[in-house]
Amino acid sequence: MLIVDVLLYTFIVVVSIQIIYYLLIFGKFSFGNEKKRHLAKNISVSVIICAKNEAKNLKRLLPLIIGQDYHSFEIVLINDGSTDKTLKVMERFKALHDNIKIVNVKNIEVFWGNKKYALTLGIKAATHDFLLFTDADCEPLSKYWIRDMSKHFTSTKSIVLGYGAYKKVKNSGLNKLIRFETLLTATQYFSYAQIGLAYMGVGRNLAYRRELFFNANGFMNHMHLKSGDDDLFVNQIATKDNTTICMTPNSFTESVPKQTFKQWILQKRRHISTAKYYKLKHKILLGVFYVSQILFYILSPLLLVVSSLWELITILILLRFISAYMSLGLASKKLKESDLIPFFPFLEVAIISVQFFIFIKNILSKPLHWK
Repeated sequence: MLIVDVLLYTFIVVVSIQIIYYLLIFGKFSFGNEKKRHLAKNISVSVIICAKNEAKNLKRLLPLIIGQDYHSFEIVLINDGSTDKTLKVMERFKALHDNIKIVNVKNIEVFWGNKKYALTLGIKAATHDFLLFTDADCEPLSKYWIRDMSKHFTSTKSIVLGYGAYKKVKNSGLNKLIRFETLLTATQYFSYAQIGLAYMGVGRNLAYRRELFFNANGFMNHMHLKSGDDDLFVNQIATKDNTTICMTPNSFTESVPKQTFKQWILQKRRHISTAKYYKLKHKILLGVFYVSQILFYILSPLLLVVSSLWELITILILLRFISAYMSLGLASKKLKESDLIPFFPFLEVAIISVQFFIFIKNILSKPLHWK
């Protein structure tokens, strides 16, 4: 029975690791509150939107940005070599609004298809030191988006991580899966930021100081990679002192999720392909959590079958699920994703399986990148 004993002790360690992650690490976000009430800042903001063949989405997005209730902001629109009417849509809005600036990026051989090159030109064209980023297929959920994100800048906080949600689609299992993965990812990067280990942000809702960008030589450390203008850059420049989070509902943005499983897998392959370039400490923390998830779901049913200590195993399983439900349940309420709570175990198993599939797929072939 030596093998069974080894499996049991391994399971105890795995459950302990999972509980530590859910209660102590993720709990920093789930159970905590913002340390202090931030006051609105008298700062000017440059909202930067990089678009490639997004004419239709810009028609919907730009009125929402223009209508923001904020005293001083400009909108920097970057046309990244579009072949549709994106540039014409931008010019139409610019003709009506003085605070819109257009950066028309034409493809060049060295940086062809590299969003980071286009973003760099947009950042250089920005007038203000405080930059707020979103995507053309995204939209702020309130007219106070700029206000709430910008008020988190302080004399020491130069990076603000926001939440980028996905629209809810009724009776769609894929939609629930996409939103659960987004919820879990946000819970992790918010939590790590709060314990001084910020490792990523999402370009759908991210703010940082222009000065910080140039002091770090922009995206030069990873310009050869077509992904990572958000997570790799934050991983590079974030410290325990210069990064904060914004979790107010007025600061959320929302995007239309992928409509097919194949499209979503391609998107996630692009995102996950950058994780291997994270700092070692972040890769270890993320890797330990993921491996412990896999082992939990493998060892749980196995030990219930082969071990005589089924009462102990059942208690450990319950403790782990209670910890996960407490942590993710509270996080989902903060991020307005409470409808996912009843489906947590099923979605978690599905996400673990998808992530493993993507990991293997990315080893065998490189994912496609910026449109």
